[in-house]
Amino acid sequence: MSHLTVNGSIRITRRVWWCAATGTARPVDTWLGIEDGTVSVGARELCCWVGLSEEGFRRGAETLAKLGQIRVSDEHLRAVTESQGRQLLAAVRAGRWGPDWDAEACRVEPGGPTRVLMGMDGVMVPVVTAAEKTKRRSNRRARRKVRRGSCLARRFRGASGPHKEFKIAAFYDVSGEHQYALGVSGGPDELGRRARRAAGRLRLNAAEEKVAVVDGAPWIRRQLTTRLPMLDAQILDYYHVMEHVAGAAWTCFGEGTAEGRAWCKAASKALHEEGAAGLLAVVRDQVKATRSRAKRETLRALEQYVAVRGDMLDYPTFLARGWDVGSGPTEAFCKTLTRRLKGSGMRWNTPNAEAMMALAALYHSNLWKRYWTEQRHAA
Repeated sequence: MSHLTVNGSIRITRRVWWCAATGTARPVDTWLGIEDGTVSVGARELCCWVGLSEEGFRRGAETLAKLGQIRVSDEHLRAVTESQGRQLLAAVRAGRWGPDWDAEACRVEPGGPTRVLMGMDGVMVPVVTAAEKTKRRSNRRARRKVRRGSCLARRFRGASGPHKEFKIAAFYDVSGEHQYALGVSGGPDELGRRARRAAGRLRLNAAEEKVAVVDGAPWIRRQLTTRLPMLDAQILDYYHVMEHVAGAAWTCFGEGTAEGRAWCKAASKALHEEGAAGLLAVVRDQVKATRSRAKRETLRALEQYVAVRGDMLDYPTFLARGWDVGSGPTEAFCKTLTRRLKGSGMRWNTPNAEAMMALAALYHSNLWKRYWTEQRHAA
């Protein structure tokens, strides 16, 4: 049978053993590192590397042929990449794979306290609907005749809508040297369970300072409170707060006006100096000075938004301790983990999208080299 290696395809003839008690055994396949029957470890790494390219699988196959001397179809490249992503995802879910650092490595400065920051967020990913899935399969059957042994993508059910919200969690230190991200296609509880497992591997409970910087969504607060009660604080991201403040300012004073910008600046100053109480004072003063019902309702909505998140807006204390009040690293992971999925015209099966996110997380968590080294050692 043919196998894909780093330098191309080779044909291997070997004995296959079978017995009723243990099933099939292929010792030569294990020795060569091709237990899946088609691709060596080195070729799998190259396939995944180009498969993550934003150019797509077709251009990726061309790149693989030029740089890696491996000639495969775009469908074969897709199948290998997505399959490897699913295997990685299964290892993460089973607890066999995770970060290679823990809280002890996250010192703010030599001899200083250990500090681990984390965040959660949701991001929309384009997925294939059931109707699109049916159309794709019909077109594929019309374009080509399925041959025995051909590499076909695994079949999954289509989604109910064109987009699905994926959930992302990220752990990192102040320097950014240590970071670990994960993404799930499931709901908040699934992300919470995975984040809890990752926190255990990171020994988050042992960190002297452990802080979450998030956008304040109710589902995020619920997961942090129930799954990660060891956190010292949940901080409401400054830029999300100011988005709400700016929205109220543009409603009251006009978008982009000098009065609106001045009011935003005053609100920001009060937030940094007095926390939620200071910001609420600025909002309430404006309510008293406003007669328009629509404008007053907008200000009341901002007041309610701040009031229910008061404990997350103790900026004077947070800043005095040197804690970040911006969720930039988490926002960055939302982009890097889904960039491959959001190319022009791209639609994904949910399981394959999650598998691709797992590979992207592996790369952007600085774990790529370690993972593939272990794969070679195992082979």
